[in-house]
Amino acid sequence: MDEWINQAEAWAGQAERWIRQQPPEQIYVAVAVIALTILVLVAASCFKSSKSNTIVLSGLSGSGKTILFYQLRDGSAHQGTVTPMEHNNDTFVLHSELERKGKVKPVHIVDVPGHARLKPKLDEFLPQAAGVVFVVDAQDFLSSMQAAAEYLYDILTKATVVKKRVPVLIFCNKTDKVTAHSKEFIKKQLEKEVNKLRESRNAISSADITDEVQLGVPGEAFNFSQCQNNVTVAEGAGLTGNVSAVEQFIREHVKA
Repeated sequence: MDEWINQAEAWAGQAERWIRQQPPEQIYVAVAVIALTILVLVAASCFKSSKSNTIVLSGLSGSGKTILFYQLRDGSAHQGTVTPMEHNNDTFVLHSELERKGKVKPVHIVDVPGHARLKPKLDEFLPQAAGVVFVVDAQDFLSSMQAAAEYLYDILTKATVVKKRVPVLIFCNKTDKVTAHSKEFIKKQLEKEVNKLRESRNAISSADITDEVQLGVPGEAFNFSQCQNNVTVAEGAGLTGNVSAVEQFIREHVKA
């Protein structure tokens, strides 16, 4: 032990003599570089730790958001059809990852009710969202298509979503049903409906529209690839537990 202490003292002495031999300007530069490096590392660490782990489940009432919430948390649909008047809000490890080895980052998931009068609740959570899952009823799509497109349009044009480039997954739910529409059909129809909304909204004076960003490319038919944030479409069935597309989306944007 004494030998190690003596060696350390010798190295310290050599370092001190070397520093004294250097010009003061060179020492100042070295200190500044070390200080800057420490600041960058601290800032990077703070940014990493403050990155959001919130995923917002949105969509019309009856689309299956709450069942999806239960599947992600408990691996069960519980009561089956549920239409809550209050949002579900919980932080948990995804049920599919409970037996995963090593540390797994919990996810904060908010299930916002789809009732029209409760839509303002969505504005409370979008600013902190790492991602948005927009749930669509693939079985009853045609009858709710216009309302779903209007809801989706409101999300895609929110300044908080566009500026932060919050990714959006359009999850076509209930595709286990024989009469369900395909995700390709739903994607095309939503793009058409959003295009109609874009044209009608653009005709309104900008003074009448608050906190809204214009979508798409002027003079071109709208498609989701024109969005500044990433918009993808997937399909599954919350009632049967086929929610892997949603789990994959979550882990792409909330690292385990």
